[in-house]
Amino acid sequence: MPRPVFGIQVVTIRISDNTRQMPMLPIPAFVALVLGYLALRSFLSGRRPLLVAFLAACAVQSGLVTLVGGYGLDVLRPILPVSATLIPPLAWITFQDALVRRLSPRAMAFHGAAPAFTLFCRVFAPETTDVVVPLVFAGYGIAILAQLRGTSDMPLARLEAERVPAVIWQVLGWALIVSAISDVLIAIAFATGHAGWAGWMITASSSLVLLFVGMLSGSPSAAGAEGPERDAAPDAAAPPRETQQEDVEIVARLEAFLRREPLHLDPNLTLARLARRLHLPEKRLSTAVNRATGNNVSRYINSWRIRHACTLIDAGASVTEAMLDSGFNTKSNFNRAFLRETGMAPSQWRVRAREDAKVTPIAQVGTPP
Repeated sequence: MPRPVFGIQVVTIRISDNTRQMPMLPIPAFVALVLGYLALRSFLSGRRPLLVAFLAACAVQSGLVTLVGGYGLDVLRPILPVSATLIPPLAWITFQDALVRRLSPRAMAFHGAAPAFTLFCRVFAPETTDVVVPLVFAGYGIAILAQLRGTSDMPLARLEAERVPAVIWQVLGWALIVSAISDVLIAIAFATGHAGWAGWMITASSSLVLLFVGMLSGSPSAAGAEGPERDAAPDAAAPPRETQQEDVEIVARLEAFLRREPLHLDPNLTLARLARRLHLPEKRLSTAVNRATGNNVSRYINSWRIRHACTLIDAGASVTEAMLDSGFNTKSNFNRAFLRETGMAPSQWRVRAREDAKVTPIAQVGTPP
């Protein structure tokens, strides 16, 4: 297989008949450094081990591409397809762990079949790896998209973020599919004798896609709630017949619970935790809130948070204080929810609250005791 065109690029600069050569960092090496930094930062900040492992795998893969394509270490070339097929299963496991459900070690080990089968093909039928690798990437990408399509609420996602985690992982699912398509195009380029095209496609697919996937998965919104799920209680069985009246009763229970215990002010609140506290299945609570209020659970909880934030701002709190004390960690999420609920930005609400506070004492002048 011809060596890809990326590697130590050399820029020739002619100055007064003297020629200098300037080595430049290969694109995959730069990507490996960025992904390694993201993995280290996630590890030091106490993020979930699976997310750290996923970012580290992306960094290692980009590093291997650098060593093979940029520095000519062809002895490592057989490892590339096997190490590449570690990434889609890790993406799926990280997605499940962050937003859907905790996987048992046995369930995680099952997904080791993808790189194991790729290794088998690489040893006994090397020509089949050009088919196996794209199928692994496409299969896991489609699985992520199918999971997101089947539900409006992610049980383990922070309710503060609303649909942002789902959108991020939707993009990541498509990124895996795009990588599979690029692998097919690379194989076609080599088969048709256009190795030069293949080199640039390898640079784009193995580097830019990895960088894109790593940076998105490193987003706080993609990682779900931090820390273990608390307040665990066995889920109750869903009622055999779900009626509109039952939905209203469930929402009334939820409202009474939030008035009694303001759990909505916890920024790490998830659908799973809320359902456990109400002794309801996650799907049942989500369905009841959706049908009774017209909103999903994330928007419903955030409406409670915004009402609390408005009260704090009216009492003289700053916008940042109101945001943090109302269960929001991200300013963009807070601003978006505030605008949707009130029709104005938090800063505008604060200005109006100050103006109202100035008018009120004047109106009270001359009022009998």
